[in-house]
Amino acid sequence: MSEKPISEKNLAYAFAAESKASARNLAFALKAESEGYKQIARLFRAVSDAESVHAQRYLRLMRGKIGSTEENLETAFHNEIRANVEEYPRLIKDALEEGFDGAEKAFSQSRDVESRHADLYKKAMGHMLEEREADYYVCQVCGYVSEGEAPDNCPICGAVKGKFKKIQ
Repeated sequence: MSEKPISEKNLAYAFAAESKASARNLAFALKAESEGYKQIARLFRAVSDAESVHAQRYLRLMRGKIGSTEENLETAFHNEIRANVEEYPRLIKDALEEGFDGAEKAFSQSRDVESRHADLYKKAMGHMLEEREADYYVCQVCGYVSEGEAPDNCPICGAVKGKFKKIQ
C-alpha cells in the first residue's frame, strides 16, 4: 500500500484546520453578540466565512473526496453510521469514566442526531430521482434535523420550537 503524497496530507491537514477555525470563529461571534459587541461579532462571522472558503477550496483539491451527488449521499450516509456506531460510543465511554457529565450528554445527543442524519440521507437517496423538495429545520442546541417543519420540542434535547433554524 503506497503512502499518500505529502501535498495530499497537507491538503487534509489544511482542510481540518480551516474547518475548525471557521467553527471556532462562529462560536466567538455568538459570544461577542451575546456580550453586545455587534461589530466584533460581524468580524468573527466574516473571518469564519473566509475560513470556510479556504476549507472548501482544499476539499475540492483533495482527490476522491467529492464525487457525484449520489456518491456523496452514500458517503455521508456511511460516515453518519460510522460516527454513531464506532466513534461516539468510545467518546461517551471515556466521558463516563472521567465523570464529565456535560461531555457525556453532548456526545450522547450527537450520537442520536447522527442516526437521524443517516436516516435523512437514506431517505434522500430513495427520493433522488423524484427531485422532491422538503424544508429542513436544525435544532440550534443539539443539531437535530427535522424535515418538513420544526417540532414543538426537539426529540433529542427537548429544545422548544423557537430554537430551530430553517435552512434556506
